[in-house]
Amino acid sequence: MYLWIKALHVIAIISWMAGLLYLPRLFVYHAECGPASPQSATFKIMERRLYRYIMRPAMTVSWLTGLFLAYDSGAFAAPWFHGKTLLVLAMTGAHIHDGFLLRDFANDANRHGSRFYRIINEGPTLLMIGIVILVIVKPF
Repeated sequence: MYLWIKALHVIAIISWMAGLLYLPRLFVYHAECGPASPQSATFKIMERRLYRYIMRPAMTVSWLTGLFLAYDSGAFAAPWFHGKTLLVLAMTGAHIHDGFLLRDFANDANRHGSRFYRIINEGPTLLMIGIVILVIVKPF
């Protein structure tokens, strides 16, 4: 059962990361079109569906399976796991922040230019690199 849950965990993480990398990219293009344009309406639908139907469930499954795996393997006592947990909390913060940005776009209240979204798009990548290093290398 452990390996099945681990496989589900990896699948959920891949899905969550895909959303965390793609949604800010959609925001880049959405910020470049006018709020009343037909493109804006299309972006709103794409962003909402990505967040609600892919990212949110993937994040939830990632957390649930990750907590199970950590409990089952005794990782809660490992120092590397504490670092990983901090990075995953930061990743969750990025996810929640994306939700606030999504709401702003949905209400035609975007306050940022496309450059801002290009920059925040790098955050999840850096967090992912740190998480993978901590999980695989276990440097401490």
